[in-house]
Amino acid sequence: MLSAARAVRAIKKGCEALLAFTIDTRVGPTKLEDIPIVREFPDVFPNDLPGPPSDKEIEFEVNLVPGATPVSKTPYRMALAELRELKKQLQELMEKKLIRPIVSPWRAPVLFVKKKDGSLRLCIDYRELNKLTVKNKYPLPRIDELFDQLKGAQVFSIIDLRSGYHQLRIKAEDIAKSAFRTRYGHYEFVVMPFGLTNAPAAFMDLMNRVFKPYLNRFVVVFIDDILVYSASDKMNEEHLRVVLQTLREKQLFAKFSECEFWLESVAFLGHVLTKEGISVDPRKVEAIVDWPKPTSVTEIRSFLGLAGYYRKFVEGFSNVALPLNRMTQKRI
Repeated sequence: MLSAARAVRAIKKGCEALLAFTIDTRVGPTKLEDIPIVREFPDVFPNDLPGPPSDKEIEFEVNLVPGATPVSKTPYRMALAELRELKKQLQELMEKKLIRPIVSPWRAPVLFVKKKDGSLRLCIDYRELNKLTVKNKYPLPRIDELFDQLKGAQVFSIIDLRSGYHQLRIKAEDIAKSAFRTRYGHYEFVVMPFGLTNAPAAFMDLMNRVFKPYLNRFVVVFIDDILVYSASDKMNEEHLRVVLQTLREKQLFAKFSECEFWLESVAFLGHVLTKEGISVDPRKVEAIVDWPKPTSVTEIRSFLGLAGYYRKFVEGFSNVALPLNRMTQKRI
């Protein structure tokens, strides 16, 4: 019996084969207790965050430009279904002690964004606060540079943190700046919320500090995603145990349903990683092929931004993209 990846490689080499698959309807989703090493760390994979995060190496700061004053915006209108969902999610955040009632001159509005599964994500519109925030210059890593270290890797595991941003505290004096207003009250976050301009850089800083001893050896981190790569199953066993023990010690929690372990091929940051090398994630290729015809300079730039992300996989990309680049320099 061969894995799908090995079967494809055999066919490419000209091997004759009869491929078949079976489905065991009795087999349900993979359980944590069925996975070697992972089952030793059930506390790292809780069903939900246990409450406010423990103290970490850093706290999230919101530093304002000189002369900045508090911004107060009127709440956005919501449909009845959204109001019901808002009330529910506020209650959940309160119970987890991630937000608390407040009287503050800072008031950001809230809105909902629909997820892929149809559920609603509560978002705070911090655009006005972001305009007044001193930008954190901590660099996010280049994706191609992260992948340079994967030569020789044959086994991969991916760990996705559970609501990663909510696992980092806001500095006490900056908590009031996170305030948001709803029909059901005025609240502030005690943890780093989504939507703040410096949140990705701050969390990247935290993860680099946490995994510094293992970076460029067997760990890649990009914000709240962790890739464990190894040259063999045996090494992956050792590496995975080190990473999970680090998460346990640092009180960082992962979402088991979003994690994958012991893989020969894995999709990560828009690419497919295998021991043969790195290729473009087919889902991203489909997005480029199905991209609607641009009708403005802004839309052309958006398309070039996505397509350019994979320029190293396209021979002569600069020449192919040149006509579109020229169109961004004038109105169409």
